[in-house]
Amino acid sequence: MPTYRLDVAYDGTDFHGYARQDNVTTVQGALEAALFRRTGVVDTAVAGRTDGGVHAEGQVVSFVLNDPVDEVLLQRSLNSQLGPAIAVNAVVAVPDDFHARFSATGRGYRYRIWNGRVHDPLVWRTSWHVPEPLDLSAMDAAVGCLVGTHDFVSFCRKAPGRATAREVREARWVRDGDLVELAVSANAFCHHMIRSIVSASVEIGLGRLEPEAMGEILDARDRTRATGTAPARGLTLVSVTYP
Repeated sequence: MPTYRLDVAYDGTDFHGYARQDNVTTVQGALEAALFRRTGVVDTAVAGRTDGGVHAEGQVVSFVLNDPVDEVLLQRSLNSQLGPAIAVNAVVAVPDDFHARFSATGRGYRYRIWNGRVHDPLVWRTSWHVPEPLDLSAMDAAVGCLVGTHDFVSFCRKAPGRATAREVREARWVRDGDLVELAVSANAFCHHMIRSIVSASVEIGLGRLEPEAMGEILDARDRTRATGTAPARGLTLVSVTYP
C-alpha cells in the first residue's frame, strides 16, 4: 500500500478553511473529490489545518493508496480539476511511515500587512490593510520575547485537553516599502496564535501599547489579556519541515 505526499498551494479566500465540512467549500473537500476521480476514496492527512481565508504556499498532504499510481499523470489530473485556486506542485511517493502532520518537525508562516494610506487592490486578498503608520522597530522588538519555548495560552483559542506550549524558533517583522511582513516559525502553532500575535504587534506599532506589553500578555497566561485576532487573509503557511 504505497504512501504519497502532495505539496500544495492555495488561495484560501473562497474556502471555509482546509478541513472538510458538510455543505461548505473546503480545500480538503475539493482535493479529496479530485483524488476520488483518479484513485477512488482516499482519506488525506495534512500538516496544518488552516482557517477560512488563510492561504498556503507550502502545505503538505499525505495519503495511502491500495495500488501505485503514475505520479506525473496524477499531478496533471489534480491541477486540471483544482485550478486556479489550488495548485499541486508535486506528487511524490514517500516511505510508508511518512505522515504529513505527525512527521513534521516545524512550520513556517508569513503574515502580511499593507501599510499604505490607500489600499492596494492587487494584494488585498493576501494582506491586512492598516493605513496608519506603523513603528516597525517597536513591533520587531516586541516579538523578540516570543522566541523560545513558552505557554502561548494568552494568544490561543484553546481546545479542550490540548496543550498550548510551543517552541517558537523565529519571529521578526520586516518592511519592504508599504508591505510589512511577520516571518514566524515554530514546532507547531495553536489555533489563532499567529493572528493574535499580529493583533498585539499592530497595537504596539500604532503606539497604543508599549513593546513590553507583548511579554506581559505572554506571561499573564490569560486569553482575556490579548488584543483580539488579525484578519485571516494576511496569513499564509509558507513551509513545513521534516527530518
